[in-house]
Amino acid sequence: MNKKIPIKKVLFLQTFPLWGCGSGTHTRELAFQLNHTKKVNATIVCPEGKEKIAGLKIYPLDLPFPVVFNGHPEWPVYRKYKDLSPKEIAEVCRFFLNSVVRAVEDFQPDVLHVQHTSILLWVANVIKSLYNINFIVTVHGTGIMAAQENKIYINLTQDALRKAKEIIVVSQYTKNKFLEIFGKDLIKKAKVIPGGIHLENFPLQKEIKIINKKYNLEGKKIVLFTGRITTEKGVFYLIKAAKSIKGEVFIIGDGPEKQNLEDLSRKLKLENVHFLGYMGNERREEFVEFYYRADVFVAPSVCDEALGLVILEAMACKTPVIATRKGGVPSVIKDKVNGLLIRPKNPQEIAKACNKVLLNETLGAKMAEAARVTVEKKFTWEKIGQRYLRMYKKHALNGKNGIKNTPPQTQNSTQNVNSSIVN
Repeated sequence: MNKKIPIKKVLFLQTFPLWGCGSGTHTRELAFQLNHTKKVNATIVCPEGKEKIAGLKIYPLDLPFPVVFNGHPEWPVYRKYKDLSPKEIAEVCRFFLNSVVRAVEDFQPDVLHVQHTSILLWVANVIKSLYNINFIVTVHGTGIMAAQENKIYINLTQDALRKAKEIIVVSQYTKNKFLEIFGKDLIKKAKVIPGGIHLENFPLQKEIKIINKKYNLEGKKIVLFTGRITTEKGVFYLIKAAKSIKGEVFIIGDGPEKQNLEDLSRKLKLENVHFLGYMGNERREEFVEFYYRADVFVAPSVCDEALGLVILEAMACKTPVIATRKGGVPSVIKDKVNGLLIRPKNPQEIAKACNKVLLNETLGAKMAEAARVTVEKKFTWEKIGQRYLRMYKKHALNGKNGIKNTPPQTQNSTQNVNSSIVN
């Protein structure tokens, strides 16, 4: 008789809502994939957004105020982690600890999986001490940048990283930057596992039902950007290139630079640039149609970021990608094979590359096919999820954590830790 393998209970700790940012999407899609295997019961602690996800339990992460690394479209008013005072950091930590303790007591997880090298990682370290629950962490580039900008985050993060059972970094570039900031001694623990996509959400063919009529796109060549509109994303250089691009430029997203770039577009009298704003889950179908309808996707980032999921989504839709040779992008985009790589901050190169694809359908189709194959081979959640399943199995304590028979002093310890953080 085959022995039944117990389902592992994994509690994700996420700083941001599950829609509107890369790490939120990463968490949501990975948890969904793990639950789909029937080998893991995954649930999430995160700031509750507008949308609920069928079959996925969410515990609220309480916040004294919205706080971000760079920005978030669901939070028009926010503070940045890098700007917080020590007292404010302690306040955020107190809220986070209370939220996670409530979830741990109710859910009784076997393993914690933390997103970002930030305050929730400190909380996971406390939970490990109080409840004897192992934790792993996935490192995203924005958390590293926040620590780089405000070094007050480094010491407590380093301590937690040394206690983590696994450190997962989303790209090789991000791993190098991570080791530079938090210490080369962590190199043996750090391994690269990228984000992914669900291929069933991006079929080989898709009928365009909404956007052609809504935006009058019939017969037009389309250049697309999607993402957070910040200086780091380099949209400024796409706007500067637009006058020379032989197609319509659509910019989907929101952010602190959106108004400035709209003003620039008007100043330059650009009639082929269109700002469509942030498309949340309620406009998901329209958003995906743009991926399929676009003739080329442009990612003009000027900073060293991890590989963006929007690039993988465009590739899955067989849309050629033009991206700057920055951060983790060159690990996926192979120049003139499955996309084109250009220098950052260079409107002339953006326009030249766009027109090269727009005016050569054979080249675009060849790169599009190669892009889809790249995603199928390396970047599906089905394959990536298997790697995480092995980790959870390895580090779960099989119910031998400190939750079920929590001694009275552990509960007092929770209160004491809580008090020490605020005072």
